[in-house]
Amino acid sequence: MRCLNRLFEPTAGSVTINGEDITVLNEEGLRRFRRDTFGMVFQQFALLPHRSVIANVEFGLEIRQLPTAERAEKARQALQLVGLEGWEEAYPGQLSGGMQQRVGLARALAVDPEILLMDEAFSALDPLIRRDMQDELLALQEKMQKTILFVSHDLDEAVRIGDRIVLMKDGAIVQVGTPAEILTSPASGYVEQFVEDVNIAKVLTARSILTPPHSTASPNDALTDVLAKMDALNFKDMLVVDAQQKLQGMVRRTDLMALVDKPGVPLAEVMQCELPRVTTQTPLPELFRLFSAWSGPLPVIDGHRRLLGIVRKTNIMRALAREDGE
Repeated sequence: MRCLNRLFEPTAGSVTINGEDITVLNEEGLRRFRRDTFGMVFQQFALLPHRSVIANVEFGLEIRQLPTAERAEKARQALQLVGLEGWEEAYPGQLSGGMQQRVGLARALAVDPEILLMDEAFSALDPLIRRDMQDELLALQEKMQKTILFVSHDLDEAVRIGDRIVLMKDGAIVQVGTPAEILTSPASGYVEQFVEDVNIAKVLTARSILTPPHSTASPNDALTDVLAKMDALNFKDMLVVDAQQKLQGMVRRTDLMALVDKPGVPLAEVMQCELPRVTTQTPLPELFRLFSAWSGPLPVIDGHRRLLGIVRKTNIMRALAREDGE
């Protein structure tokens, strides 16, 4: 991590960010790049004990020589973001470890960096506070949508907060992937051994286990045609999508059979429109909860309600069976 902002000088290779190789920058260029691009949160908080909370948060803004009133406003906004509103005039020694790390995070956020570097940021905290800070970071990321590089030796922590994980051994990268990819498809014996004690259920999402729907119906299809298609495929139910693949609902074979002597009935009259639907990011525990009250497939949709695939209970069982080596 310290090679990325040249706190350590790389002995080989390059560091390219937004198309710019920072290893060739002169001292002034590097100072500008650090100031405008990076925020950093350290393992040991690195707060200035003689300065108040708000003065600590303003520190990076002072270096940028922002006006006093603007500094104070940005610092207050950052403190509000991390839940420390009302603690502006306290001193670091009056705060708990978790609160001190929130100050460090607020200081990094106050300068509105493009990239947030977090170096073992939560490892000095006790387990309960550490989990709270992980929750806090995930909630902040929902609002900020920043690039965050988070170094951790705790794989559970990496799996919990990371979109992509880079695993290293002896200074070399051995695998890069999503948490699910790392846990389900380890690239080497070292990775396999490294992840063997992690519960795969923690990282499985609908994206990991969805399958394409073998067949769907259209709202304009004749009832008899849909029933024939379901009989041919031995389906008990079928999802209905429009021409843009947007989910409209679901029909069940039993409902269609009840109207087999009324072939002219529109499909819309027997279509079930209120059904649970999930996104690719829906975690396994939520899928289990939905299946406790739903017997059909769970449609997986995107932000435009387009059908991406389905999840059935059998998808989950197969994925969990792979974890057990069956």
